[in-house]
Amino acid sequence: MSVGIIALIVVFQPEIRKFLLMIGSTNLSKSGSFMKRFSFVKTENANTSDAEIIVKACTKMGSSKTGALIVIERNNNLDFLVETGDDMEISVTQPILESIFFKNSPLHDGAIIISNNVIKATRVILPVNNEKNIPSRFGLRHRAAVGITEKTDALALVVSEETGQVSYVNNGAFVMYSDTQDLIEKIKSDLS
Repeated sequence: MSVGIIALIVVFQPEIRKFLLMIGSTNLSKSGSFMKRFSFVKTENANTSDAEIIVKACTKMGSSKTGALIVIERNNNLDFLVETGDDMEISVTQPILESIFFKNSPLHDGAIIISNNVIKATRVILPVNNEKNIPSRFGLRHRAAVGITEKTDALALVVSEETGQVSYVNNGAFVMYSDTQDLIEKIKSDLS
């Protein structure tokens, strides 16, 4: 029996880590109830309306080869990462996103965290995935996106500074999409 329990812990270690992160980062005084943090209790998410704005900004930054890393908070509270960057509390708009990642902007290094239509923080330092299975053509931004989406339930969008390609990362894996409308629909689906 004890060997079976240890085997279950080993097999389900990533899921247990996500659950403990979710419990540990839940703020009971935050608006809404504790139960809405669980993914099996569906609630309306305000982020779905911003998927189009975020994707359009990423596409425009990609056309000018401006690197970007955008993390969208879902159920797991990312306040432990907000502390590594600069607090912002700015409404999400396309011009704001583009100006944050402008190459000469003091805020362009690191990631931004978006929660409930608000940019919570800029210049955030994310945990980096050091796995060897990520192709070498992907840089540090992509590794950070994989790292944060493995450790939490957040979504990440990465704009490559070298190619201008927009990558979408969910659950530690790159999600393939056909065009920008398909990407918007995938993000909306994942946020709902």
